[in-house]
Amino acid sequence: MPALGASAVAVTVVIFTVRDASLSVLLIHRAAEPFAEAWALPGGLLLPDETLDQAAERKLLGETGLSDVFLEQLYTFDAPPGPTTPTPVVAYFALVDESRVHLEERLSWRPAWFPVSDLPSLAFENNAVVTYALRRLQAKLAYSNVVYSLLPERFTLTQLQHAYEAILGRQLDKRNFRKRILSLDLVDPTDQVRQAGAHRPARLYRFSKREPLTL
Repeated sequence: MPALGASAVAVTVVIFTVRDASLSVLLIHRAAEPFAEAWALPGGLLLPDETLDQAAERKLLGETGLSDVFLEQLYTFDAPPGPTTPTPVVAYFALVDESRVHLEERLSWRPAWFPVSDLPSLAFENNAVVTYALRRLQAKLAYSNVVYSLLPERFTLTQLQHAYEAILGRQLDKRNFRKRILSLDLVDPTDQVRQAGAHRPARLYRFSKREPLTL
């Protein structure tokens, strides 16, 4: 995609993870106007000679330290109302494993995770962007393997189910979930197990491909 002028468009990234059994999104506490002291999605104006994808990758890497994760363009939103010059926003969304994320320890413009189910009122009408991204993610569960980007290289089927449940916002039947997942050939068993307390050791699995795949 060709680069656009720096003042032509802004890029924002909805960065999802699963933490404490809930789907969460990364927000930035704004330290300047407009919307000083409000929370917002990571984003900014396109740099000179930078493509949209490059801008999204730059923001993702800068906020999480990660680049080898699922990242997809979401939608182009009209310029939100506000005191600044109207600027259309191209939104992306990404999925990250929280255990691999390295958030910058900043005194201002600090980042923090928020449960998607309990977001504050966000700057630039970003709540609508998060809602749109969540719906896209929920739909993609039915025909893709995108959840791979939320999990470590090796995981239990229980961990996998919890990721699906966090995204969908509801519990799933354990037997039916495992039957469907294994029938899709999305994951392969390893020869490793994980011991969790006094419970029976759980088999560890890995994704057959750790890259976007349409079923």
